[in-house]
Amino acid sequence: MSKTRNTESQFSFDLEETIDVDKTPSASPSRDSSLTLDQTEKVLELLDSWQQAGWIRPLDVRFARLIQDLSEEQGEAPQPLVLLLAALTSHQVGRGHVCVDLADLIADANNTLSLPSEEQENADSNLNGPEEVLALVSSEQCLHSMRATLAVSDGSHTTPMVLSGTRLYLRRFWRYEQQIAAGILQRLAQPSTLSDPSSAAAKTLSHALDVLFKPQSSTGPTVDYQKLACALAARNRFAVITGGPGTGKTTTVVNLLAALQSVAGESAERDGRKYRIRLAAPTGKAAARLNESIGGAASRLPLTQLPGQVSLADIPTKVTTLHRLLGSRPDTRKFRHNRDNPLLVDILVIDEASMVDLDMMASVFDALPANAQLILLGDKDQLASVDAGAVLGELCQRAPDGHYLPDTAQWLKAITGTDIPTNLQDSEGQPLDQAVAMLRKSYRFAEGSGIRQLAEAVNTNTLNDNMLQRARSAGFEDVVWLNGRTSKPSLDDTQALICRHAVSGSPEAFYNNGEERFHGNNQPLPPPVGYRHYLSLMQSHTLNANSTTEQWDELARSVLEAFSDFQVLCALRRGPWGVEGLNELIAHHLLKQRLIPRAEGWYAGRPVLITGNDYNLGLMNGDVGITFSLPWGTNDQNNNAQPQPVLRVAFPSSDGSGDIRWISPSRLQQLETVYAMTVHKSQGSEFNHTCLILPDRLSPVLTRELVYTGITRARNWFSLITGDASVFSESVEQRVVRASGLASVLTR
Repeated sequence: MSKTRNTESQFSFDLEETIDVDKTPSASPSRDSSLTLDQTEKVLELLDSWQQAGWIRPLDVRFARLIQDLSEEQGEAPQPLVLLLAALTSHQVGRGHVCVDLADLIADANNTLSLPSEEQENADSNLNGPEEVLALVSSEQCLHSMRATLAVSDGSHTTPMVLSGTRLYLRRFWRYEQQIAAGILQRLAQPSTLSDPSSAAAKTLSHALDVLFKPQSSTGPTVDYQKLACALAARNRFAVITGGPGTGKTTTVVNLLAALQSVAGESAERDGRKYRIRLAAPTGKAAARLNESIGGAASRLPLTQLPGQVSLADIPTKVTTLHRLLGSRPDTRKFRHNRDNPLLVDILVIDEASMVDLDMMASVFDALPANAQLILLGDKDQLASVDAGAVLGELCQRAPDGHYLPDTAQWLKAITGTDIPTNLQDSEGQPLDQAVAMLRKSYRFAEGSGIRQLAEAVNTNTLNDNMLQRARSAGFEDVVWLNGRTSKPSLDDTQALICRHAVSGSPEAFYNNGEERFHGNNQPLPPPVGYRHYLSLMQSHTLNANSTTEQWDELARSVLEAFSDFQVLCALRRGPWGVEGLNELIAHHLLKQRLIPRAEGWYAGRPVLITGNDYNLGLMNGDVGITFSLPWGTNDQNNNAQPQPVLRVAFPSSDGSGDIRWISPSRLQQLETVYAMTVHKSQGSEFNHTCLILPDRLSPVLTRELVYTGITRARNWFSLITGDASVFSESVEQRVVRASGLASVLTR
């Protein structure tokens, strides 16, 4: 049958909303030595057995069956190979990939799919695995089948799947990718009044940057990468500023906004009207942190020295979540703001952009006016988003080497007075390269910081025996690998170590017992602490029913700050090495130490992490609160009102004001105890002392990006506990590589 154009009504659907995922598979797990890929029922039985074994999701199987049904409706005989690849494409989306590269899939099915996972291999070894199944076909056969079926197109008309080169997409994700690429390219192509260094706007920008960035004191020539980043971002309608922790991303963007408002104030075209600027972050926690830091940075701006009559009111300090900015709607992924109802904004800044998935980034571009400027901030080396896509990572693939065109280097020299290092110049640089700036100097960690050295070694995969030995023997002032000398300690011993460490923070394990360290301002740095620190503060207070609300608020602020002095991070959700097991383990040990009154349910001292946005309560995913027992209730029996303790959870206000919100536990719906949190959940946060716990065996989630992110959550102290010493180094060897075509679309 010849391939015909399908209408919008025939194949316009949303995968999750269309497929019934509750149907029970008909087959039981068993190996089929006679398996071939030319029988539809055989392939569907195979997919059902994979689902039953937990290798793939019910959603993946139902998608394959949906393709079968739609093909039959079109009068086409379902092709078994098409159904198999449809299920695997859906499976990959569930793992965070945007698509499946069929060439890579056939060349190395096991690594491409991570199917089955390590935990399932032994239990289900009787099943035909993907590697042996896909060994029956070649990549050319896969491509031929996809081009021949009505269920796949090149995107020019509506089909459930799209084939672009060798990449196979679910249509929705192909559309998102195209939308993002189009939005970026359209903005990069827009002419700028700043392009001519001799223009009035460019001269104003240059003057403003000279005011905002004082010459760096150095014995030799020093490149001010923050100043260069501001100049690059100011010139483009789309820009990315990336850098590791402490490289000054917030300071840079505040200076950038001041410089842009200065240019606007001097612009004859705008008649002195300033830009409408919005600030956003993917989670409530990230928004709250940016709120706090950007307000302080803005207050230090030398506004009176800038051209254009810039005032503090022109620099926004209120940060919102992306969901709230776009206007989330219940029970749908669609937002109130879109191309038909765009945001009223001239400049949008998104912080912690590494956490933004493909779906959300496409929604951002859909809601932005065509001439609005978009600036992304983030650390390209952090973990990618939980959902499909790794947008920031793809945009920054070439950032370490700059790839700035000679024209760009000359323009930057004219605007900033700085010569771009020759190793960052490239006569064949791409348009996207000219809009990506990388901050390369860390101001948080001193040169000798163990946290800095360990993070850099992990990030560049240059861990060596000397560095690991220093970590094991407290050879760094701020880093210790608590059980690194034992290759594979017993689970009981490791759990006992975790419990002791969670209570005290083990200052005795650090170099010089964690003493005689100083801040950059030469102030003494307190030794590392554990959870006893904040719980003792709660137990030792003297407040009572006669104390004022302000006094209770002040206590809550102190306790919340003390809680942030220590945090256990882990990679997994379940099991003894995951969030669930570790939270239970630590809670019961704190109970034995009489630091909390109980280990289950609600109790004074329980720390909780909000896991979903609650706009009615003003709580966002990632917010952390502490439970208090307050004498605010009454017992009216016998008309004798007596103070009665009630439990309330204290949350810091998300606007950076320092206010406290007291919320009844009964009103909180989506939460979990947070003595331990996943590294994913910790993104956008930092803690005075971070303890990273790695399990006793390698798994696909243990990657270089996860370890790097865990280490860089630590501000002053970092400790490591492993179930197997080899897992640490092996994790660094694994990378998050998400299949996508965004980078190739932008650079072709």
